[in-house]
Amino acid sequence: MTELLPILNNLAWPVAIAIAWIAGEFGQRYTNLPRISFYGLVGFALGAPQLGVLPVPDAGAIPMLADVAFGLILFELGYRINLRWLRNNPWIGVSGLVESIATFIAVYFIAVAFGTPQLTSLMLASLSMATSPATVVRVINEQRSSGQVTERVLHLSAQNCVLAVFAFNAVIGFWIFRTFEDLGDALWNSLVLLAVSALTGAVFGLVVPALLRAIGNPRHDATVAFAIAVILLVAISYAGGLSPVVASLAFGLVARHRRVAFSQAQRNFGALGELLTILLFVFAASTLDWEKVAAGIWLAIAVVIARLLTKTAGVTAFAHLSGVSWRKGFLAGVALAPLSVFVILLLEHARLAGVVVVEELRSVAAVTMLLEIFGPIIIQRALMWARETTEMRPEARPEVRSENHHAA
Repeated sequence: MTELLPILNNLAWPVAIAIAWIAGEFGQRYTNLPRISFYGLVGFALGAPQLGVLPVPDAGAIPMLADVAFGLILFELGYRINLRWLRNNPWIGVSGLVESIATFIAVYFIAVAFGTPQLTSLMLASLSMATSPATVVRVINEQRSSGQVTERVLHLSAQNCVLAVFAFNAVIGFWIFRTFEDLGDALWNSLVLLAVSALTGAVFGLVVPALLRAIGNPRHDATVAFAIAVILLVAISYAGGLSPVVASLAFGLVARHRRVAFSQAQRNFGALGELLTILLFVFAASTLDWEKVAAGIWLAIAVVIARLLTKTAGVTAFAHLSGVSWRKGFLAGVALAPLSVFVILLLEHARLAGVVVVEELRSVAAVTMLLEIFGPIIIQRALMWARETTEMRPEARPEVRSENHHAA
């Protein structure tokens, strides 16, 4: 029996990925719900605190692969951000800033009202500003969605991620300074780390397109080159203690504006991206403990409702100023509900960096579990109601053309 244990441990992740893939395919076929909701359910069920099939997450190959998967998604998100459109239509950025700040304030006061310590409340509030790009990009690609709501959700989720990482790192820096009274380390883990991460990603965004032009056939080789570059960038971020979130976003953003084509047929980075996406969602859900989820469920429900209200109200308030109807503004705000994977990976990075305070964030575990299942469903339904998915595309085509023309 003891000889079988190492073999079973080595098989745990391949078996979990296979089960998650099967559950996702059959689940999507019979319910028409997003596959990633089923990936999350399988990961949560097989996690160490539940059935114990998967080992306790720790530094090693699996978290690294999860970060690579997240990096590929963030690169694709950054690649789809049109800065010229944001300059021509600044009210989109304003709406994102307003809804993020409103979310931070609302969640902070809710956490304090539930008796959560101040520092933990600040961390929860900063994390709640985010919208999970992994869920957003995956559902949009799966639904082949395009149009005004889709583009706003992509741009606002990227903005939310940057703001959330900035706020979270600022809180971490404050925690380090208060705990160790080390101003240099506190500054490095807040402002300097983010600046260096963005600079590193920008350098990749300049170098890789230049390399593709030197090769002479960028369209054919772009997907593999970008994938290798993201893997290298995430590894450098790991080794240097940088933020792979900011670095990957900056890489995609700069690469897009270097005018190298990234074929629509290669979304999700093909089979590699599909496989790593399954691993990402299984890993993220496997880090959750059902006891912590149950302990923080009421605060979690309050945070979920507050996020939905503030983000929807913030985006809807600027709908007409940004050039869309109230209805489309409302649906874009609703589609910003997903949170799970982004928060879980940030917490894992903080835990591995020695920030013990994240263990107190039981409510975050509950929030992430709720939105691991329902977040993909919410954004899927919002896109369907906006008539921007493949099933509803014919009636939305005129608006899609005008939106793309406006963004060009």
